[in-house]
Amino acid sequence: MALRHFLTLRDLSSLELQRILDRAQELKRMQHSNTVYQPFAGKVLGMIFEKSSTRTRISFEAGICQFGGNAIFLSPRDTQLGRGEPIEDSARVISSMLDIVMIRTFGHDIVERFASYSTVPVINGLTDDHHPCQLLADLQTFQEHRGSIEGKTVAWIGDGNNMCNSYIEAAHMMGFKLKIASPEGYEPQARFLSEFADCVEVFNKAEDAAVNADLIVTDVWASMGQEEEQKLREKAFSDFQVNEKLMDLAHPDCLFMHCLPAHRGEEISEHMLDHKNAVVWDEAENRLHAQKALMEFLLNENLKKD
Repeated sequence: MALRHFLTLRDLSSLELQRILDRAQELKRMQHSNTVYQPFAGKVLGMIFEKSSTRTRISFEAGICQFGGNAIFLSPRDTQLGRGEPIEDSARVISSMLDIVMIRTFGHDIVERFASYSTVPVINGLTDDHHPCQLLADLQTFQEHRGSIEGKTVAWIGDGNNMCNSYIEAAHMMGFKLKIASPEGYEPQARFLSEFADCVEVFNKAEDAAVNADLIVTDVWASMGQEEEQKLREKAFSDFQVNEKLMDLAHPDCLFMHCLPAHRGEEISEHMLDHKNAVVWDEAENRLHAQKALMEFLLNENLKKD
């Protein structure tokens, strides 16, 4: 059996994705009831961070520790990766000493190259093109609050960024309709849209996407590496704030999510995180449970290979 990685959602089948979501809910119940479950004692997760993070680091490190394993944090400042060692060489060495690797970086080609030379599973903790781990948490959160997302309508409001790209894949895999509202010039790239025209619509007005939505999701206007564009983006995105008025266009029980960190007064109104239908804190916590389910899946798949 070939080594399994998780670089985009489509590294899983739709059935496997649903299994992981169901397992995440089970692991959450176990953790909340203080059930000790440590199937991976002695296993070591390597976490390579070229982009900083709060939720990604804490959730992965806590997750492997709760499984009885350990985590090693690696940054470019601490390793030869930051001094020009080829990714292929680093992948061979790092994977020979670890059991699973998570990478949070810029170019998606970096995780692809690392995975192609790795002897252990590699997880994409975020790249400029995809953020599949966040989608696991979002899908789990919707499922635990509203049941199956199949047949529902999701509105993505804002930049056609890595989160948006992963939502496009999720729509295809989980059978929901995705309505994307982005300012002109900030829509998702055509290469991410063309394959999924049957389940995705793109609008240039937030209101058009929000109508009758079952879930509204947004993200910051300027992601990491785009800070110099902040003022330009503030102007372009000024009509794309998620606020109480926009939520009123959706179904009355429409959920609101944001992957955080949030900039109140920009992409969301001042009190949007406290909206009665906001599930942002559950969404953040579910990074832990969804990624535990993912790591369990990949580590067990690797054991089958051996």
